[in-house]
Amino acid sequence: MTRTLKVADREKTAERLLNSSADKFYDPEVDIDWSAPLVDGLRYTPEHRCSLYGTELWDRMSEEQRIDLSRHEVASVASVGLWFEILLMQMLLKEVYRSDPTTKHAQYALTEVADECRHSTMFARMVERIGCPPYGPRRYTYQLGKLLPVIGYGPALYGSILVAEEILDRLQRETMADETVQPLVRMVNRIHVLEEARHVRFAREEVQRGMAKLTRKELPYQRWLIATTSMFITRSIINPDVYAAVGLDKDQAHKAALGNPHWQQTIRWSGERIMKFLDENGLVGKPGMRAWRRSFLLG
Repeated sequence: MTRTLKVADREKTAERLLNSSADKFYDPEVDIDWSAPLVDGLRYTPEHRCSLYGTELWDRMSEEQRIDLSRHEVASVASVGLWFEILLMQMLLKEVYRSDPTTKHAQYALTEVADECRHSTMFARMVERIGCPPYGPRRYTYQLGKLLPVIGYGPALYGSILVAEEILDRLQRETMADETVQPLVRMVNRIHVLEEARHVRFAREEVQRGMAKLTRKELPYQRWLIATTSMFITRSIINPDVYAAVGLDKDQAHKAALGNPHWQQTIRWSGERIMKFLDENGLVGKPGMRAWRRSFLLG
């Protein structure tokens, strides 16, 4: 009886999300004016969210350099987001592959894949439009990422999805309301925020269901996996090549960013909601604590 009720609840949630997806979705090809000119003097991210904000390097940079750094950093965030969404689609398709496709749960997973395809295209077009390279993660992280759809399962899989989505969501919610930021970037963020709300609901409930049936033997692996994945997510958001693109010494600037209390606080702030949720559901703990601290999501 308990199992039947859980499946019914899962199906009810999926049906609501399917209805919501049908009622309101965006097509970036139609809903964004990609030909609109960029606005001179506007930033691409809020100033205080740049990775070097508050450092001695930042103080020595010209205003033009600072704006240019924000342009390259938003391109890095978007292309890393695109990379993770491709991994997410692989993981969702893996779930659908072993599920009954006639269930609403499987059908919503496929709907989310369709959403993520549009988001990935949107991020790619934005990077192209603002004239930046598709930075993505550094090469060793890119190679390690191939393992995630293979070794990821259970609540840690959905929890990892949530870490990436909710960190990006909080940064984008702030950015889309900031009139000092380029209208194009704000519109991209607005579309992503509105559609990701459904994905977050879906993944949060999967984490809770997964934790309810997780064995004590499996818990350490699940904690290690989500902590390690989260560390790679936060450490990959800004590719060090962005610093060279604006005329800074890449290694020096990367070291300054990692040691920058303002940047570390930005990561903690962006992950506050998801860390509270993961902790309440038992996914924050040994053997993952060192990785959590290195991620900056925990002090």
